[in-house]
Amino acid sequence: MKKLLFAMACCLLWTSCASQPGEPEIFIEDERAAHIQVGALSFDEYLPLLEGKRVSILSNQTGMVSPTSHLLDTLLSMGVNVVSIMSPEHGFRGEADAGEHVGDDVDSKTGIPIRSLYAKGINRPSDEVMDEFDVMVFDLQDVGVRFYTYNATMARVMDACAEKGKKFIVLDRPNPLGFYVDGPILDMKYKSGVGWLPIPIVHGMTLGELALMINGEKWLKDRAQCDLTVVPCRNYTRDMKYRLPIKPSPNLPNMRSIYLYPSICFFEATPVSLGRGTDGPFQLFGHPNMKGYDFKFTPRSVPGAKNPPQLDRECQGIDLRYSPSLAEINEKGIDLTYVIEAYNNLNLDDHFFRSFFELLVGRDYVRKMIKAGKSAEEIEAMWAEDVVAFKQQRQPYLIYE
Repeated sequence: MKKLLFAMACCLLWTSCASQPGEPEIFIEDERAAHIQVGALSFDEYLPLLEGKRVSILSNQTGMVSPTSHLLDTLLSMGVNVVSIMSPEHGFRGEADAGEHVGDDVDSKTGIPIRSLYAKGINRPSDEVMDEFDVMVFDLQDVGVRFYTYNATMARVMDACAEKGKKFIVLDRPNPLGFYVDGPILDMKYKSGVGWLPIPIVHGMTLGELALMINGEKWLKDRAQCDLTVVPCRNYTRDMKYRLPIKPSPNLPNMRSIYLYPSICFFEATPVSLGRGTDGPFQLFGHPNMKGYDFKFTPRSVPGAKNPPQLDRECQGIDLRYSPSLAEINEKGIDLTYVIEAYNNLNLDDHFFRSFFELLVGRDYVRKMIKAGKSAEEIEAMWAEDVVAFKQQRQPYLIYE
């Protein structure tokens, strides 16, 4: 009877084609994307693995099974014994600032305890928390970029599951940047919460595929492997232009911000504002001392960006909310011209870069080449071999054409 109640959910092909507030250019979604079925809808593939088990879910606001039902509510209504919730960066409701301390809590709707994995940065669950459950169900919408912390969270929890002998199930979702690979492979001397795996900045894989690669390449501690099941999406191919139906975090409000994210996020390691505290986060950049620009903006304290860089200071810079086109952004891939332009304009030399820059970019040569006056094309050519090598390395783990 309970499965019948969700028969309609199984048939929901839930994507959105309408434009979102703050996105000047209408996003044209691939017609095929309307037929994508996320892994969470393939109940027959994973419900048998949950029978008689204590279940923990690792999810957030993106873990929707239908437009009105979250994975948590769906599993509970089906009689699954969900004993705990684990939350990543930004919290279970996806409202916290980037890097903000997120403490343990209780879900007000269900009374189920929420165990934060972002109380002090990217953390693996404690032994006490791991002892609470038998099976972990992972359902997060990723954006396909190495320094977006959900892949690091997944790897840390996989590591804990391997050590404790717990089942780990990934309910897969499409990668909105699945159609290309770009950027250098992380030099593991820069391993951190924003760079946990030896992969390019834009890896072109879903989290399900990446979980298979983590296991297959034995990237977990002591080359361990966890008991892994990936429930794939249906009717998805990696070339599809797929609109995320829910914003994955507070400062990625639309597809333009997601497409620009691999290029604009480098400003996190500089004094330059990337638009946090405005209506165009990751779609503009500037600084009070930048000169020669007509565009001006002032970051304010807002939900999801309580203390943004250059708070309440008027900045001059570049507005990317209207151009280049989405197609041009995607064709270009990672674009270092933005960082180079700001570096040259501010003339701060090493004071422009923070040590965090290498953690984001993953290599030491990028900063050196920018300071030496090299062009974006010259720098990007340095990682061309990394892209070719990674595409070959990932091939055995790809699920989607």
